[in-house]
Amino acid sequence: MENARDTFYLSLRNALAVVNPLRLTVIRGVQRPGILVEDNESTVAVAASDVFVLRWTGLSVDVNHALPLVKQDCEISYWSEGTSTNGGLDRGRLLAAMDAEVTQILLPDNAAKQSYSVTPPVQMASRIFWSAPDFASLVTLKNRLSRVAKVAVFSYEEAAEA
Repeated sequence: MENARDTFYLSLRNALAVVNPLRLTVIRGVQRPGILVEDNESTVAVAASDVFVLRWTGLSVDVNHALPLVKQDCEISYWSEGTSTNGGLDRGRLLAAMDAEVTQILLPDNAAKQSYSVTPPVQMASRIFWSAPDFASLVTLKNRLSRVAKVAVFSYEEAAEA
């Protein structure tokens, strides 16, 4: 399951670097694309505005296949408070841009599964694939606009992962 999660995250991170190379964040002094995995970061990093945060929320396994089919639910959370230059009044435009980026970074909807437990990463025998995003309603909290996009990520659990 971890290989699928890592592959999904790195696929999205690499796609974001192409789609919007200016969407960046600084984590522990290192500048990188503005997407992170909630359970891999400190709470300070997760609280950043204008950054995508992946949260793994559900898990199911269907054993009625040659290899077990794993479904992992992922929420992509993001929010914007707008820019100080515009007094935060551009927060709607910035959130709409992030909506479009979510759609773009999720294409194509599959990737070769990699094992990142070794350096360099090793390509595994199967692929991961994911659903189109299901966008939740916009949420307004004081000066912040936020949204969550839900995605189901599927992978076959290979013998090497058991």
